[in-house]
Amino acid sequence: MKSVEIFENQRASNYNTFVETWIPNYHYFMNNLPNILNDTENKNLLVVGCGTGAEIERFTNTSTSWKVTGIDPSPEMISQAIEKFKNVGNVQLIEGTIDDINSAEKFGAATLLLVLHFIEGIEAKFDLLKSISAKLESNAPFVLLDITGTKQQIKENLKILSHLLPTNLDKEDVKNRLYRIENKLHAISEDQLKEIIVKAGFETPTRFFQNSIYMGWITRKR
Repeated sequence: MKSVEIFENQRASNYNTFVETWIPNYHYFMNNLPNILNDTENKNLLVVGCGTGAEIERFTNTSTSWKVTGIDPSPEMISQAIEKFKNVGNVQLIEGTIDDINSAEKFGAATLLLVLHFIEGIEAKFDLLKSISAKLESNAPFVLLDITGTKQQIKENLKILSHLLPTNLDKEDVKNRLYRIENKLHAISEDQLKEIIVKAGFETPTRFFQNSIYMGWITRKR
């Protein structure tokens, strides 16, 4: 897969703190992921762009016996995840992209959280979604969380987000990050996202979560 942004060094170390600060109700969304996906019989979960393992941790802390495969192209993030789950036997971590998963076994569920807006080009986004679809069994649930919207929607929602941030943040840093989100990331509209999800082999997704620029979706493999 092309156009993959890799988080390294201090940026990788600070990523968890960043998302917890900048995504309102982040923990509410994450803590409920196991509940949202729990109706799948095949408890073999694929976590694409797993980072340091924030969502994996939610699944290893439930009473349900999930088997989790996490994959991320960042050596630093995978290193942190390996350290976090070194004593957890049902977690496999892979440094690379989804095409590096060689197992023919089909997964019963998948997540793709805060990944697509780092991938430039709608074709590259589609290619990733298609690769995920190919790894899933029929009817497997798939949850996404991403920055979504038209340029104007994101611009207006960033104004709202600026009022939801902690008041102790450095104002210049906030200004720079807001500019980066609006001008440097690669968000697409809801219609475009739905189109490539369906084209990749999934059902039309349902948006079940939104807070400012961040939208959460669920769909199933056709």
